[in-house]
Amino acid sequence: MHFKLIIALTEDTVTDKIVDAAREKGATGSTVITSARGEGIKTAKTFLGLSLETQRDVTLLLVEEHLTRDILESISKAGNFDDSPGSGIAFTIDVDDAVGVSHQVSQLCELVEEEL
Repeated sequence: MHFKLIIALTEDTVTDKIVDAAREKGATGSTVITSARGEGIKTAKTFLGLSLETQRDVTLLLVEEHLTRDILESISKAGNFDDSPGSGIAFTIDVDDAVGVSHQVSQLCELVEEEL
């Protein structure tokens, strides 16, 4: 079984929405890292030296490669990535190997067989 890592960088207010959307499309779990900071094309505004930017979360999803595109599109829709600039981004990275996921393989095999 081959995996990909989906990394989503979002405002903390939409993290639960994208995790739920990913689960509906076959993701079996996620890891959320809170309180991340980032900067886009324009620098963040400040008020008296204090940053006005919102909290960001980094969501990591290790998913079976055949499910990746559907999950990625679902995350994008749930987070309004394309319609609302600055709302978030998501991208994938190929995973060469993974351990600790054997308990999920049987469930994923059934799901992937249905997709194929």
